Amino acid sequence: MAQAVEFLGTGRRKTSTARIRLSPGTGKITVNKRPFENYFSVEAQRMAVQQPFVTTATLGKFDVKINVNGGGPAGQAGAARHGIARALLASDEALKPLLRADGLLTRDSRMKERKKYGQPGARKRFQFSKR
Repeated sequence: MAQAVEFLGTGRRKTSTARIRLSPGTGKITVNKRPFENYFSVEAQRMAVQQPFVTTATLGKFDVKINVNGGGPAGQAGAARHGIARALLASDEALKPLLRADGLLTRDSRMKERKKYGQPGARKRFQFSKR
């Protein structure tokens, strides 16, 4: 028996990682086995997750299973967006110019800077005393 066609993508942002499984379907999106609308309560985050589909005019053509962990809701939404874009690219290489033009294939590499020893934070210094 033939295996169902699935396209995989991994997206990252800050400390969040999203693993994406795209399969041809009706547009149902589940995040960590929960409905997409319940997981991302903010409309801007839902729009961010759907942006790759809107850009490529494939909204409603794929069922999406997202497994996301780490970070907060905004970072997770950004990671899911990146992963969906990569999975769409795996499904059809012709979509690359559209995804690239909207910056959906670029990983947002901004991360929190680590705290340094001898300092109270990453950049902050203890007060300097001349005498």
